[in-house]
Amino acid sequence: MTSVSDSEQEKNTSVNEPKVPSTLLGFDFGTKSIGVATGQMITATAQPLAAIKANDGIPNWDTVAGVIKDWAPDLVVVGLPLNMDGTEQPITQRAKKFGNRLNGRFGVKIAFQDERLTTASAKEFIFERGGFKALEKGKVDSVSAALILESWMESYYQ
Repeated sequence: MTSVSDSEQEKNTSVNEPKVPSTLLGFDFGTKSIGVATGQMITATAQPLAAIKANDGIPNWDTVAGVIKDWAPDLVVVGLPLNMDGTEQPITQRAKKFGNRLNGRFGVKIAFQDERLTTASAKEFIFERGGFKALEKGKVDSVSAALILESWMESYYQ
């Protein structure tokens, strides 16, 4: 009869159970503006942070580095812009490239999340609370990033 020590059992258990990310950052990629939001898994909620200006999809990487350093996310979720039928469009590949660059530059774990209709939902959300004047581009992008994060968290628990 063989027995497994407590430390061996803990080691085996921790290897088989993936760590649930606790702090998340979400990005809504765009060629002129990239929305940013933060979220946490305890309540599965996200809050818009800001939007980072981009030049043809390229952000100020120092600004991105500051956000990642400040929030120290366990996971970064990047929205994937897809057509309504689920097929990719030209900007889909650019969003994937952006996510891969985040991973390469900062060593953060990346997940991608379908972002269909998040911009429309973000505009509706903002309009209901502040009217037409509240629909600033940066605010729409950061609220979209929050919706992308919440959508990812919702799918994580299904």
